Order: sequence, then structure tokens, then C-alpha cells
Amino acid sequence: MTAFDRDLPAVPQIYERSEQGIRDAVRSDGYRNEVAQRHRRRSRLSAVPDDPSISSEREFDVTSALTLPTGNQLASSWPETPPGSQPLPFELDHLLALRVPGLIATRRHIHSHPELSGEEFETAALIARELTLAGLRPRLLPKGNGVICDIDGRPDGPVVALRADIDALPLTDSKDVPYRSTVDGVCHACGHDVHTTVMLGVGMLLAQLADLGELPGRVRLIFQPAEEILPCGSLEVIEAGGLDDVVQIFALHCDPNLPVGQIGLRVGPITAAADNVTVRLTGPGGHTARPHLTVDLVDALGRLITEVPALVSRRVPANSGLLLVFGHASAGTRYNVIPSEACASGTLRVMDRDTWELAPKIVSQVVRDVVAPTGATVDLEYLRGRPPVCNDSRAIQVLTGATAATLGPEGVAETPQSMGGEDFSWYLEYVPGALARLGVGRSGPNVDLHRASFDVDERAIPVGVRLMVQTALRALAAAR
Repeated sequence: MTAFDRDLPAVPQIYERSEQGIRDAVRSDGYRNEVAQRHRRRSRLSAVPDDPSISSEREFDVTSALTLPTGNQLASSWPETPPGSQPLPFELDHLLALRVPGLIATRRHIHSHPELSGEEFETAALIARELTLAGLRPRLLPKGNGVICDIDGRPDGPVVALRADIDALPLTDSKDVPYRSTVDGVCHACGHDVHTTVMLGVGMLLAQLADLGELPGRVRLIFQPAEEILPCGSLEVIEAGGLDDVVQIFALHCDPNLPVGQIGLRVGPITAAADNVTVRLTGPGGHTARPHLTVDLVDALGRLITEVPALVSRRVPANSGLLLVFGHASAGTRYNVIPSEACASGTLRVMDRDTWELAPKIVSQVVRDVVAPTGATVDLEYLRGRPPVCNDSRAIQVLTGATAATLGPEGVAETPQSMGGEDFSWYLEYVPGALARLGVGRSGPNVDLHRASFDVDERAIPVGVRLMVQTALRALAAAR
């Protein structure tokens, strides 16, 4: 028994359905709505009444968001096995095709009920229930807002981990769709609902292989909270033993710039390092008629946000890609009062690890040099975020083979290093692995991540499931 098995609380069995019934590949016509009913426990939704006519307007809205129209294109237009690909073993492609409507309904439920970083308790409960339905034994993270689930195959085999992040962003959903967020000011605008759904599908399929005795090792599913904030949720997972015995780890991230059927891969750094910088300035304040008798913090703040980013970039090699951008600045409340406090906060992003190590000292020195002539007092808070995600070459070989098996050779796409940050990087500080980009682009102009109107082409969900199943099987085989 590993430390991971000892320390994390098991999720109680909460369903009375038999395991045979849970794993039966044949689903009734009511399965799509069944997803909504399964999530009623510990959910913000009211209980679904026995009467098929739902009286609550809110229940109707949410349940309709979980119901796919008959002949829905997103659920039916992607073939079980794309041309040029290799089928999954033991007819898992057929099982996946049957599961797709339910997976899309689950994604829409999660999308309708987003939870902010650190508050993913209902999402974790939903994940645990779905995994329990698949006959698995999920375990909650200590805070109860994340889930880890081992799928046990051959006991002498290696352990490979697959990770999905589950938190949402503090944005108001602006989409006009039935499954838009029902939570004011919270929205899945980074695709974490898709990541979660894909990994649930992977769990369902790999559980079948484990039952047949055909899983050549253990696959650990990690449903991680708090990817979008600092401190990062990945560090909580690591502290809880989530990487115990793991030899490789893999993850997907939605990419709206790639179409469905394309997987972006890259050896080496695929994201940037990302830190948070907050600068607070103080002075005595005073009248705008006499700035010479005080410290003009508005002037000092203006110098800070315009001069510091350019000067910092001149202290490092140009190819390091260092980028300091202030996203918030505030000072004063009256037009004729020089304030006594001012503040600016932003992010520092950099492409290479060596420059990331030097960044706090450089930023601190430049900020103080720029502000010093103004006479303002400086309080600098530099919060370390995450290093770059650096994909291991052998892990990318596994992903490349899995992508070709899933989509054919044309499914592999080269992808550039992004300036975005990803706390998957912390896992790679301990074990080798790789992050791939899942094409989710929709027809028409693409909407970037972290925008309130962001949405995906849901045909990417079965693609992601097949890819991660192929990845897990190939990684286990390579590690034996």
C-alpha cells in the first residue's frame, strides 16, 4: 500500500446499481437525461422530481442544457474510428461511441455549474460519482475539492498518471447557449470542463480493460483543483502523494487555434513561466495644486507601468521572451487630491528556466530604480507561480505514436511555445511527462482562452478520450 493509498480518504459507495449494470455498454434512450439526475446529490440543482414534468424553471433550464437534441451533430458526426487510425483494443471504440452523448451531457453540466479555484467541491463530488459508477474507487484530496483515482491493472506493471484540471475562471459567461453558466461571475473559459470530461471517459474505458485483465499496469487519474491561481493546485496533489510510484505523467489542454482532429505537440518548453507581481506605492498625499510639497503617486505610478516593463526586458537576453504586463493599476478617488496610496499588479512571463530564476531580483532592482526619483515608498510583492512546462522527448514520442494511432499521421501538428502559464510544470519537476494541445477550434472566428464567450467543438471530446487511452497504453508498454 502506498502513502497515497493511506492518506487520502476513500469516496463512499453512493450508488445501489450493480457493477454489471454500471458497465453495461447498452444504454437506454433516457441516458442523456440520466446524467442530470445522477448529479442531483450534493448539487446546487434541486432534486429532479419523480414527475417527468419539471416544475422549477431553473431545473428546466439546466436539464435542457444537459439534453442533446435528437441527431445532434456534435454527438454523431465523428466516426468511431477516424480514417487512417488504429482501433482501440477490445472494441472500446464501440463503447466510446455509445458513451459520447453522455460525456457531452456531463461536459455541459460542468459548464453550467462552474466553480472557482479552490472551491471545486461539487465538481469533485460529480467526478467521484461518475468514477464510482464505472466501478472504480476514487479518493478525494484532503480539502475535498479534487480527486485521484487509480485504475489497477497488472500488479507488476508501472504507474502512469493522466491529469485534468477542473477549476473555472471569475468571468461572466456571455454565450447564448442552453448550457451557459448558471453561476454569476464564474465561467469555464479555459476548457477545464472538457479536460475533466475527457478524463472521465478515459476512466470508463480503462476500467473495462482492467476488468478483462488487459491493463498492463496502473493508470492514475488526477482531477486537480486550483490550476488558475497561486499557490497552484498541482503542489497540493504532489503533497498528497499523487505522484507516488508514477513513472510518467500526461495532460491535454484545449487549443482553439487547432481544429478538431489536430493535436499540438512539441519537445521541450511548450508554455512560459508565469509569476505575479504587485507593487504598492505610498506617500503623504496632498493637494493637486501643490505637488511639489508632497509625493505625486499618480506620476510615480505612471512611470512604473510604462518604464519598468521595457527596462526589465533590457536586462535579459532577447530570446528569453521575458514579458512583464500590468493588468491592474489604481490610484486616488478625487480629481483634486493627490493620493497617499497607489498600486499596480500584473504578470511576468518568460520562456526559459534560467531567466525565470533571475527574474525576481531583476524586477525588484528595476522597480526601485524607476520609483526612487519620485520619492515614493515601494512595497514589492513578487509571487512565484510556475516554471515553463518542458515536455520530455520520450513522453512526446509516446504522444506522437498515440496521436497517429488516434487520428492518423496527419493528426500530429507542430505547436509553438505559448506565453501562457500552466502548473502542470510542477509535476514535471518530479517525473518526466508531456502536455499536448487538443484541437477544439470551431467554425468561424476562433475565440481565445480566458474570454467570456469561449466555447469548443464538442467533437473534440471523443478525440481526447481516444488519445489519452492510447497514450496510457503506450506509456505502460514502453515502461515495462
